[in-house]
Amino acid sequence: MTRITTTVDANEVALGIESFGDDGAPLVLLAGGTTMLSWPDALCERLAAGGRRVVRYDLRDSGESTTTDPEAPAYTLRDLAADAAALADALGGRPAHLAGIGVGGMVAQVAALDRPDAFSALTLVGTRAVAPGPPDDDLPDHDRATMGRLFAHAMPDWSDREAVADFAAAGAEILGDDPVAARAVAARVWDRTPGTAPAVQMANQLGMVFSRLDCTPRWRERLPGIKLPTLVVHGRRDRFFPVGNAEAIAREIPGARLLVLEEAATAIPDTAIDEITEAMLTL
Repeated sequence: MTRITTTVDANEVALGIESFGDDGAPLVLLAGGTTMLSWPDALCERLAAGGRRVVRYDLRDSGESTTTDPEAPAYTLRDLAADAAALADALGGRPAHLAGIGVGGMVAQVAALDRPDAFSALTLVGTRAVAPGPPDDDLPDHDRATMGRLFAHAMPDWSDREAVADFAAAGAEILGDDPVAARAVAARVWDRTPGTAPAVQMANQLGMVFSRLDCTPRWRERLPGIKLPTLVVHGRRDRFFPVGNAEAIAREIPGARLLVLEEAATAIPDTAIDEITEAMLTL
């Protein structure tokens, strides 16, 4: 299978991408959360085998994309959404199936609202309809006990690859994800992060850049305006964004399908890849 890694200029920034499949096939654009490695290789390969061109990409200040100052980003959530639309345009000009995971799911929601012409379908995985911080009163917040355990875990030396991988594995175990898989992904993220500066490594591993962005105006109230075929995927055991967040998104986007993965937490497990692939290919 053809697999190409490069950068593409879009919306006045360089975005790191990895492309799977035939350039002439319908495009599936995967917004990382924050790096492209949030999307498993196996899922990208299965979608490509299903007749799609799959492109996963890094958000700004992560991976191979433009990195400036992760501690003080000079852009907004709406800029990240504009990046997604500009990248879809740059990759062929036809509407793309846009998918976002975690914070990438927030980017995808705003992109679908701001530039519906750029997209043909929408998949949202493990995300919610409000920005980082306290949720709306009707939405479940992070599980307090889980967050207490996460924040009790000391930050690693971000310049130490093994310490960062250990930190990721411990966090995954607390969240209910596979620590072995999390360790492997963290090591890959570390290897492809441009430099060992602690702020840059932390941004790549934890997405801390996103929490410092301007996330206004709110977009939840606009969700009923999304007319794209939409799939909402969420782990039943997700303690970071409990499943009620996905249920709210699926209620508020007309015609959205909710796919709850009964044994999953925050990450996409290998056992769910076939089910997610089939659901995405039917949009």
